[in-house]
Amino acid sequence: MQKIIGGVTAAKGFKAWGRNCGIKKSGKPDLALVCSEVPAIAAGVFTTNKVKAAPVLLSQQHLIQEYAQAILINSGNANACTGKEGFDHAEKTAQAVAKLFKILPEQVLLASTGVIGIPLPVNLILNSLPVLVEELSATGGHEAAKAIMTTDTFPKEWAVVREINGQEIRIGGMCKGSGMIQPNMATMLGIITTDAAIEEDILKDCLQHIVNQTFNRITVDGDTSTNDTVFLLANGAAGGPKIKTGPELEAFMEGLYEVSSHLAQMIVKDGEGATKFLTIRVKGARTEEEAEIAARAVANSNLVKTAFFGEDANWGRILAAVGYSGIDFSPEQTEIFLGDLPVYSGTGLDFDENKAKMILKAKEIEVIIDLKQGEEDVTVWTCDLSYEYVKINGSYRT
Repeated sequence: MQKIIGGVTAAKGFKAWGRNCGIKKSGKPDLALVCSEVPAIAAGVFTTNKVKAAPVLLSQQHLIQEYAQAILINSGNANACTGKEGFDHAEKTAQAVAKLFKILPEQVLLASTGVIGIPLPVNLILNSLPVLVEELSATGGHEAAKAIMTTDTFPKEWAVVREINGQEIRIGGMCKGSGMIQPNMATMLGIITTDAAIEEDILKDCLQHIVNQTFNRITVDGDTSTNDTVFLLANGAAGGPKIKTGPELEAFMEGLYEVSSHLAQMIVKDGEGATKFLTIRVKGARTEEEAEIAARAVANSNLVKTAFFGEDANWGRILAAVGYSGIDFSPEQTEIFLGDLPVYSGTGLDFDENKAKMILKAKEIEVIIDLKQGEEDVTVWTCDLSYEYVKINGSYRT
């Protein structure tokens, strides 16, 4: 497997671009379009929040059918909690894109991100669409990635190529996300494209499995958004037989995991105000579910996150989080490591504080919690909690 450039346009037969339509008064890009030259098999995974934004509801309806050809994303306005008017605006934008591409509105998917509860300035989007379509480029993935950012500090892209069935298959993607991040899923949008040929049902299963292993294993602040969306389009432009089962499907899944895991980790590394990237690994659990519950409890603990920001080797907060997570475990059997430094084994250890300080000064830190109960092993990615996070989220609407 080889990393390549291009993001969502790395795969054959895809174009994209991004521009400012006027939603962001700063003039920064706020409207992105990704399209396939031919109808593509489509799959999507969405927020579990009961409050769902208009683009989520409309895209869920459109994904009842097998194919999609265009994805329109705006930033700066979530079009969430906007009632019937918001849904009408979503329909109007999908219809406008469909008219420009001469396709059915149901073949257009939508995603939005930004402030909740403000009416979508739909005319700004509609007026910009003809120009945006003209600007579409087979090398426009980076421009699209910039246009979907909100509080992100950098555009997030990844793409790989690997050989499957004698064909070079490309998988590429982009995402946005920085805060309000706890899937299932989070204030994150992800668009993944591939030129592989694959059956609809298999593609949907692949996406759900990979999202559970990547985008649903990250947390910045424990909040779940109204707009979370991950789309996957497969247009078959690479040629060759359809991927169905066996080694070919495993190879495709490995490529999809490579792209998705890197994108997910970029979100955490760009967490609002984050200074540390934290890998929370729970091993030796009886079940995968218990391992994930424990890891997520540690990853979401404000006391744990602030301890890492302060570079304080406070293992007690880690153990306490596992303790209130709800899983059944034995504290007397459990071991905790900061990096390669053991700090707890049934009781607190007399560890080298200077070595602990050096480990905690690093930008990336691994915490290992060994429950010694079974074989299951789960990793959740998170970040620390800093003063800057409060500043960013204390004045988000202004």
